[in-house]
Amino acid sequence: MARPSKYSAEFGSDAIALWRASAGRRTFEDVAVGLNVNPETLRTWVRDADSPSAAAGASGDAEGEPARLRAENARLLKNEKEWQLEREILRRAAAYSAREMK
Repeated sequence: MARPSKYSAEFGSDAIALWRASAGRRTFEDVAVGLNVNPETLRTWVRDADSPSAAAGASGDAEGEPARLRAENARLLKNEKEWQLEREILRRAAAYSAREMK
């Protein structure tokens, strides 16, 4: 069994936010030294925060999320096909009207 962390959850979330704010400019080690934390500890916090299970835990719905997303994608694809058909009809109508005016 892992021992409890000596850092509070608030400290960990603040450290993650600090690293994300400086991402691309500073490494894990740079940020960790400033916080007096082991770089691997910071890396683990960020990795755990980015994991899908952490995101699902935040929303409280790990099981229904993929099904909901698939249904939403299917609905959006259906709407896109309808819009493409409507656009094609309008394009043809505009071309027909342009021919009639000449």
